[in-house]
Amino acid sequence: MKLHTVRTYKSAEPLPREEQLAWKIAAVAADPVPVDDAVAKMIGNRVIDNAAVAAASLNRHPVASARVQAVAHPYRPGATVFGLSDFPNRRVSPEWAAWANGVAVRELDYHDTFLAADYSHPGDNIPAVLAVAQHCGRSGADLLRGIAAGYEIQVDLVKGICLHAHKIDHIAHLGPSAAAGIGALLDLPQETIYQAVQQALHVTTTTRQSRKGEISSWKAYAPAFAGKMAIEAVDRAMRGESAPSPAWEGEDGFIAWLLGGPEARYQVPLPGPGEAKRAILDSYTKEHSAEYQSQALIDLARRMGPRVSDLSQVRDILIRTSHHTHSVIGTGANDPQKMDPAASRETLDHSIMYIFAVALQDGGWHHERSYAPERAARPDTVALWHKVRTVEDPEWTRRYHSPDPAVKAFGGRVVVTLADGRVVEDEIAVADAHPLGARPWSRPDYVAKFRMLADGIVAKPEQDRFLATVERLPELSAEELGGLNFAVDPDRLLAPAAAGIFRPQS
Repeated sequence: MKLHTVRTYKSAEPLPREEQLAWKIAAVAADPVPVDDAVAKMIGNRVIDNAAVAAASLNRHPVASARVQAVAHPYRPGATVFGLSDFPNRRVSPEWAAWANGVAVRELDYHDTFLAADYSHPGDNIPAVLAVAQHCGRSGADLLRGIAAGYEIQVDLVKGICLHAHKIDHIAHLGPSAAAGIGALLDLPQETIYQAVQQALHVTTTTRQSRKGEISSWKAYAPAFAGKMAIEAVDRAMRGESAPSPAWEGEDGFIAWLLGGPEARYQVPLPGPGEAKRAILDSYTKEHSAEYQSQALIDLARRMGPRVSDLSQVRDILIRTSHHTHSVIGTGANDPQKMDPAASRETLDHSIMYIFAVALQDGGWHHERSYAPERAARPDTVALWHKVRTVEDPEWTRRYHSPDPAVKAFGGRVVVTLADGRVVEDEIAVADAHPLGARPWSRPDYVAKFRMLADGIVAKPEQDRFLATVERLPELSAEELGGLNFAVDPDRLLAPAAAGIFRPQS
């Protein structure tokens, strides 16, 4: 890996194309280095992981709305949509398939994550890359190359450029990474990928209000929008059109006005020529359907629960944790909605106070029951929840930002003070499912997650067929790539009652 300094340049200051971040990203995407076996295996795990979450979210309102929008755009050859019973024959335009599938994958906030200078869910790259692969008749090997590139670029951007400090949403890293992944999938020239990456950055830069205050359904749509825009950016670049340039370094560009300003310097690591794209191995998935920085603390809550015999006697719960956890999902966010029993699921998902209280009471976490309105309104839960507070601990912040995987941590130390003055305290660095956790996940865990979330939704033979297809991912032909999806009984798919502009064609 090589570190690349990225800064603003005045228009009169020469910046050769070869020195621009977008050109260097395009070079990584265009490099035909083989995909490692370990990377290929992990990509299969994440394809399963995405499908698991999509199965569980099929009938949630945002997913149903996105699916109806996609079905209104039939296209051949096109791409498949999660849940449609007549797939792989029923196809929609690839950007709309990426839209519908991206919302399904993201709705429950239950798939993979990578945290460093910024946040990300790099599995959000998969719906867009897969949709284009199906539409363009690419093979399983091509798909692996594209997904590996998408993960690499997003993880590297997240390591080097902090967006949230400037209230920019993390999809600003996803648009360029998905465009790069699609470019790698299609084996496009570096020039084409360069233009697409810049175009994708330009149109996917939005504010963090989508994850602040009363969080709406747009939280699930935002990454899908980035994937959709990435497909359109690549299509436009393939036709010979250019993009705002240099997108990151320009005098009126991304860094100068939306990030650290003209004096800011960023260090972005990227693989050198011939170096394998292995960034997916730095990412980690979720055992629990909650924001990633709550994963380890859920595990800690279920470990501490038996040690607190009577939760009604709790006087105070203090979570000492990193700046990120404190300021994004903790009391440091200063969001009263995070303490509101009537808050949306999306808001509760970003309240470690609520999550820790429920996990302490229930000894675990469930993707539906833990967010049920009646669960959030339980008087004993509300009482305990409102006794939880967070503070930033410099040591946990240091560990959060450490480049050393053995030191890097996403947990914290919890101090439970009881009414009689007794104290119960414990700490955890990483989630149990993390590669360095108590129970690191492997293929059987991903399969078990898929089986659990698909149970009662996807028929057992269809589950078996999908999993068998993933096992053969590197060898899949273009014709077989449509099998990286699943069908459900049409009677199990709900459709929103309200109609929009886009209507399914009869």
